[in-house]
Amino acid sequence: MTNTTDTTHEFDRYADIRAALADPALVPEPPAAATGPAGASVAWLRATVARFGSGEPHRRRRALVEAELARLEPAALRQAVAAEPGGDIRTRVVRTLAEAMGIPEPDAVAKAVTVVSGPYFGAPADEAADEAVAWLVARTAPGAATDEAGDDAGMEAAANRIGLLVQACDATAALVEAAGTGDVPLARVLRENPPLRTMRRVAAHATEVAGRRIAEGDAVVLDLAAAHRTHPVPLAFGAPPRVCPGRAHALALADGLRRRPLTAFARLHHQSAPLLLPNAWDHASAAALAAQGFPAIGTTSLGVAAAAGLPDGAAATAEATLALARRLGQGSFLFSVDAEGGFSDDPRDVAELARSLHAAGAAGINLEDHRPDGTLAPAELHAAKIAAVKAAAPALFVNARTDTHWLGRQEDETAARLAVYEQAGADGVFVPGLSDPDGIGALTATLTVPLNILYTPTGPTLADLAGLGVRRVSLGSLLYRSALTAAVATATAIRDGRPTGPTPLSYAEAQALSASAPGTRGTE
Repeated sequence: MTNTTDTTHEFDRYADIRAALADPALVPEPPAAATGPAGASVAWLRATVARFGSGEPHRRRRALVEAELARLEPAALRQAVAAEPGGDIRTRVVRTLAEAMGIPEPDAVAKAVTVVSGPYFGAPADEAADEAVAWLVARTAPGAATDEAGDDAGMEAAANRIGLLVQACDATAALVEAAGTGDVPLARVLRENPPLRTMRRVAAHATEVAGRRIAEGDAVVLDLAAAHRTHPVPLAFGAPPRVCPGRAHALALADGLRRRPLTAFARLHHQSAPLLLPNAWDHASAAALAAQGFPAIGTTSLGVAAAAGLPDGAAATAEATLALARRLGQGSFLFSVDAEGGFSDDPRDVAELARSLHAAGAAGINLEDHRPDGTLAPAELHAAKIAAVKAAAPALFVNARTDTHWLGRQEDETAARLAVYEQAGADGVFVPGLSDPDGIGALTATLTVPLNILYTPTGPTLADLAGLGVRRVSLGSLLYRSALTAAVATATAIRDGRPTGPTPLSYAEAQALSASAPGTRGTE
């Protein structure tokens, strides 16, 4: 690439910034030449870490970072940093990461990284920072710095481990500081007060963005703060296909540092494996599932409606839904209630329903933007319902559902709707009908809250969904429909003289389901 020219292009429209972030010709400004010795200078470190560049060195270094991050479970990081004693945010972040990465002397590593971070991000370099780099290399790549043969691969791996610590140190601290001491959702912080307000790129070769010709070496400034004013999906961690690989880890660390208490039900959404949520339609089905070890049970609005002889999705089952919640609340298992759209377009009515459900013992609520007339509610109205519910029952886990894919309409609005819902305070979001792996992966790259997907026998497996970043998998009405199928099949088999299916529960076993099933409730 030629030297940077004096021409600077500025973009503040959301679509243009997305295009620029996806353009492989636009890369971060190259670091200054590594004037210091390999393994013992900040200049060498900046020239060796993975960046959003292109070419073989970039791919190799990014793969090193991705492999390192794959060993670190975000949920474990959240828990570990929350348990850290108070003190400087940056020190706590690095110490937690260093321990998780298996680097010895995490306290000393944290101190060294804070010394390096200033010069790494542009402050004047000094001898102390270079010495700190050499010290860190010795602990992240033992023997590499003194290997007479010069272990280039080991040194590169060490640089990228250190780079991960340095970048996490400042980026995570900036996010937590932007969030302040309140209870504002991180999604809203990223949009309204992004810790990184602008991004700067340089054209590695000539390209074009939004019809504007950009010559090789030209500078490009991307105004994220301006773009966020007109579009709800934050761009602070980049955008597909070039999303920051440490996004999930940074969010987990930031959430842990804020030490917001999680209910027992919420914690199930922040584990190494997704929460598989089976959906019941009455007390017996819920108790039977809980007895089989499922940590939480959902309800199915179709099952509740059909059992009462009412249509699903028509806002006709408010009383039946609340009555079921009161019966389930007599047990000891965790449960979440499918409440359609809250059975009202008035946020105050929905908030009152939520308060009643929580009082009955519900740990969560599903709220969908699908209206009885088959249309989608305005995103702002649904967001108002979510905010009202969180204000009325803060401990109730709100799973905000959009039916863009379920109805097969306005699918291009899915990410924007989910962003609005999580910024309103949703604890999780749900997209039934979405089974395309690429589409699921694109959503998990933009969300700050757990994504819930509806399982379908012809769609991705539970393991596939876990690999895509899905944190909750619901069975919806599948079990209810399967139960109806089995009941009819058994009756017709007996009538026609054919063998029946699997051995059913005994009378005594079914009778025993009226007692409370095992389970727990509570908060951290």
